[in-house]
Amino acid sequence: MPETTLRAEQPDSRTTGTWIPGRRIIRFGGDYNPEQWPRETWDEDIRLMKDAGVNLVSIGIFSWALIEPEENIFDFSFLDEIIDLLHTAGIDVDLATPTAAPPAWFYRKYPHSRAVTRAGTPLAFGSRGIVSPSSPEYRAASRRIAMQLARRYGSHPAVVLWHVHNEYGTPVAESYDEASVAAFRFWLQRRYGTLDRLNDAWGTNFWGQRYGQWAEVDAPRESGTASNPAHRLDFARFSSDALLECYRIERDAIREHAPQPITTNFMAITCPSVDLWQWANEVDIIANDHYLIAERPKNHLDVSRSGDLCRSLAGGKPWILMEHSTSAVNWQPRNIAKQPGEMRRNSLAHAARGADAVMFFQIRAGQKGAEKFHSALIPQAGEGSKKWREAVELGAEIASLDALVGSRVHARVAIAWDWVSFWAQDLDWRPSVDLDHRERIEEFYATLWRRGVTVDFVHPAADLSGYDVLFAPSLYLVDDDAAANIRAFVANGGTFAASYFSGIVSTNDDVPFGPYPGQLRDVLGLVIEEFLPLRAHETVTLSDGRTGRVWSDDITPSSAEVVVRYSDGPAAGAPAITRNQHGAGSAWYLSTALDGADLDLFVTGVLDSAGVSYAPPSDVETVLRTTDDLAFAIQINHGTHDDGAGLVGHDLLTGSPVTATDAVPAGGVRVVEISGTA
Repeated sequence: MPETTLRAEQPDSRTTGTWIPGRRIIRFGGDYNPEQWPRETWDEDIRLMKDAGVNLVSIGIFSWALIEPEENIFDFSFLDEIIDLLHTAGIDVDLATPTAAPPAWFYRKYPHSRAVTRAGTPLAFGSRGIVSPSSPEYRAASRRIAMQLARRYGSHPAVVLWHVHNEYGTPVAESYDEASVAAFRFWLQRRYGTLDRLNDAWGTNFWGQRYGQWAEVDAPRESGTASNPAHRLDFARFSSDALLECYRIERDAIREHAPQPITTNFMAITCPSVDLWQWANEVDIIANDHYLIAERPKNHLDVSRSGDLCRSLAGGKPWILMEHSTSAVNWQPRNIAKQPGEMRRNSLAHAARGADAVMFFQIRAGQKGAEKFHSALIPQAGEGSKKWREAVELGAEIASLDALVGSRVHARVAIAWDWVSFWAQDLDWRPSVDLDHRERIEEFYATLWRRGVTVDFVHPAADLSGYDVLFAPSLYLVDDDAAANIRAFVANGGTFAASYFSGIVSTNDDVPFGPYPGQLRDVLGLVIEEFLPLRAHETVTLSDGRTGRVWSDDITPSSAEVVVRYSDGPAAGAPAITRNQHGAGSAWYLSTALDGADLDLFVTGVLDSAGVSYAPPSDVETVLRTTDDLAFAIQINHGTHDDGAGLVGHDLLTGSPVTATDAVPAGGVRVVEISGTA
């Protein structure tokens, strides 16, 4: 059966184009933590929210200790008051369950519920997200408080959305406590049925690891050297499933008493430990938190990539940017402040890629605790500050974009993205420490971005029929279903382009019988007799003058044609780039790491072969959101020169007409309703 349950269409109120029934507006707001402030500040906060155009806030995320100060004793007084105040002000509520931060009494009473590291260290109270997801006591307490909240507020007119937990998988994704070990054994029994099947799947005859009783199976704790990779891969699968079961428990408790949509906030790009293709089926709307790595050059590419991944998880439907920052965060080595206009560009880039809500962490900057240096909508400098004025201006602009609600972004090109493959590739003892799946995906994505090509991300076993091209920059693990799906995609006329170290192993990190790349051997029309990784800083030259690094292969084509060969290096004279006709389509293979213009030449060659158009390289990001009768082009100029002319319509942000000769100002944004599309 497939490794991943893929997203299916679900009939709900959002099919009319809005994810909150009856309200067709772009949402603007963020996390609000009134419990961290004296009561006299609440009225001022709400006044400032209204000044900024805030229409949705998330509350209650870390308030378990206040709501349930002792086990089974509840106090809703502060929530009652703040929810009523927000409702009176016309601000809707995204009500959270506070289960990412159990109170001190829980850790005192149930110390065995603490999360335990792979090295065996129990994690102490005083942070967040540090409880075992398999703890029966934690699950019971989580269900209880979720149900109590839903009973009390499920019919409150201010509550329009439920927010379960917070950022599942961060900061702790795996726990090695005894409850988790017992749950892992049960998970394995359901997956394999018998110990013989488990032993076969894990290859336990290697190094004498064979199990004779289920009680002998432990979590893959730290050991003397590399652990069994199939064991570790299954524990990663189990850990993602355990967190998902915690979400389901709370969601179902809420659903018994509340009709509103229910979600949880993903960290799609920055939390690699949760298989969000599975989670996407379980939420009513995709919500995501995204934070720039401030020191990264061209980090606006990360914003776009995150937005495209979230839209892909949503199956093309609108989604929520639940958190991002107005300026600097507090947890990076160097917390660089955003430049003027950067917050605006970040926010509208998410909206361009399908978000119908733009929200921040947090509304008011904190005075105490670990996140007091994190930026906020209301900064420490207050309403006289430049950052506050930027926030107010952004809120007014967001309010002008309601016509975007429910519109969609369509892509003809996709990139394969599989968390399970990433987990497997990141295990011990791979052929080179320079193998980096994220780096390769980011480089391919950046090349397509600069060429103005909108991209979806897809699981390799998902429906590919809507795409002309599928890139697999790094797809180490390909199971039988994904392999058959890719073969069918190409046979039916699609274009597939894989880069090195793809298709190497199957479901259990096992090498299929025969030469590499086993799962992709027939569609690529070649065999790899041996991997030929390069030394640190070593490069190889291709016959057309391009330069490769990190990797090369000893390739023997079976049916593939050789496009480019190696001129030097360990594979001198052997194929470097190939193309294979497979049915009505074709499959390309790139066996080394190309960068910059060299990678651009490969990518555009693939696009040309598939008949997909692209633009000259540019720093202007242009994305189309469309309805049945309208089209909106969001253009964001990340460069230092005016650029990006060619559209005719009117700018929703300014109300001004746009002509074909009007460029986007350097650092500027415009949202053009394109004329003549009805």
